Amino acid sequence: MDNIVVAGGWLMIPIILCSIAVIAITAERFWTLKPEKIAPRTLLGDVWNMIQNNQFDGDKLKDLRRSSPLGRILAAGLSNSRHGRDVMKDSIEEAANQVIHDLERYLTILGTIAAITPLLGLLGTVIGMIKVFSAIMLEGTGNAGVLAGGISQALITTAAGLSVAIPAMISHRYFLRKMDGLVVTMEQDAVKLVDVLHNDRRVDLKAV
Repeated sequence: MDNIVVAGGWLMIPIILCSIAVIAITAERFWTLKPEKIAPRTLLGDVWNMIQNNQFDGDKLKDLRRSSPLGRILAAGLSNSRHGRDVMKDSIEEAANQVIHDLERYLTILGTIAAITPLLGLLGTVIGMIKVFSAIMLEGTGNAGVLAGGISQALITTAAGLSVAIPAMISHRYFLRKMDGLVVTMEQDAVKLVDVLHNDRRVDLKAV
């Protein structure tokens, strides 16, 4: 492994750093974007039960806000529910934008790594080929060791860049899709809460 890294040249250093970042971000997002942590399925029903039983107060609202991202969105709506449907929806949308921004954390970095690591590999390929042609100009084609070294660097950096970019792209697409599903779930729960509080339609919160 050490020989491969050395043979790949100095461009292997940023590629290796990118691979470490991909592993770290993937592990962190797997832990953070768990559905039960972001949007607990029973949360909306629990909130509605507390409202119906007159158990919802300022302390419960603070606990709800700290409980989860969905709780944060519902708490924003509940704190402004007395001001009408439109104000409640605006509060929910503002809180949802902040939550979505938090859910997108590090995903931009993951997408950037997926885009730049093939370019780093390509740059290594170009540098390796430049060394090959420089060796041919100076020594002809008789020095196989010099030629092999340049070609080796070209191939190693390309393979390393692709080996990092492919998992990074897969992780990036996976987490974007997972985040979209969580956002839809939170949006549906928030809409149900708005509708049931302002009596726009019948909503069965016990089935949530």
